[in-house]
Amino acid sequence: MSRTTADLGGPLQDDAERAARGRRFGAAVVVGDSAAAGHEVLTNPRSARVSRVAGLSRRNARAKHRRFLVEGPQGVREAVRHAPGRVLDVYLTETALERHSEIWDEAVAAGLYVHVTTQQVMDAMSPDAQGLLAVVATEEATGSEALAAALEGARLVAVLTQAQDPGNAGTIIRAADAAGADAVVLVRGSVDPTAPKVVRSTAGSLFHLPVVTGVALDDAVTALHNAGLTVLAADGRGDFDLFEAESLLEAPSAWLLGNEAHGLPSEALSRADAVVSIPIYGKAESLNVAAAAAVCLYASARAQAQNSGRS
Repeated sequence: MSRTTADLGGPLQDDAERAARGRRFGAAVVVGDSAAAGHEVLTNPRSARVSRVAGLSRRNARAKHRRFLVEGPQGVREAVRHAPGRVLDVYLTETALERHSEIWDEAVAAGLYVHVTTQQVMDAMSPDAQGLLAVVATEEATGSEALAAALEGARLVAVLTQAQDPGNAGTIIRAADAAGADAVVLVRGSVDPTAPKVVRSTAGSLFHLPVVTGVALDDAVTALHNAGLTVLAADGRGDFDLFEAESLLEAPSAWLLGNEAHGLPSEALSRADAVVSIPIYGKAESLNVAAAAAVCLYASARAQAQNSGRS
């Protein structure tokens, strides 16, 4: 039987709220003929719970409560499948339940707390949820120890240096996942990977590979070298052409990727073992950092796979 009220004992629910649950959430309204038949529908967009869930869009609330929002069917599906132990609550509108009943079924099978809401309640919690929302506990993957653990046995890593654009950061995490990377590192000063736009842009990849934060650039490069990785910098002023650098790409490597506006700082370029450029065949001045990251990561993945096939 599915659980419908999270026993968190934390900021999203307390005993008084559980006692008043029927009055505040509209207990007289129940789901009809669906996978959630008989479940109460949360109907009050002004309830304390709804306000606290909505508050997780703010960084200070996420830091205080150690949890964040996952919005949309793809992200929620991947959280339920790959990190069920961290999923605290799953919310669906009745329309989303009809379209994505498999997410409800998987959440119920995993013993997660599931809730049906009106569209008004869902909109109050998040305007970008597309009818599906999860509250997920933040994973402690910060600092040198977390980085060392993530790099054990790694062959391909993406390192974001002072990445500020949440859409780009999330897209790079997604590209790294797709290319088979073992980890992503967000150097200190980069965007919060649990920010809503970052999470949405990962399309669930946030739950597929380690994403380490809170490490200074020098410490990150030292850890990468200690793990046996060649540190490559992606920069338009590179000494090596990406498509002529197979010997570099065959080795286990980490890519340093720069800020969207300013590229890689001089200290990052000086710490790299090699600076590699992507040739521009058309008239574009440069590539967006997320596009450049995808090209570089796939070039490394391809070269490593071919080298493995020859050995």
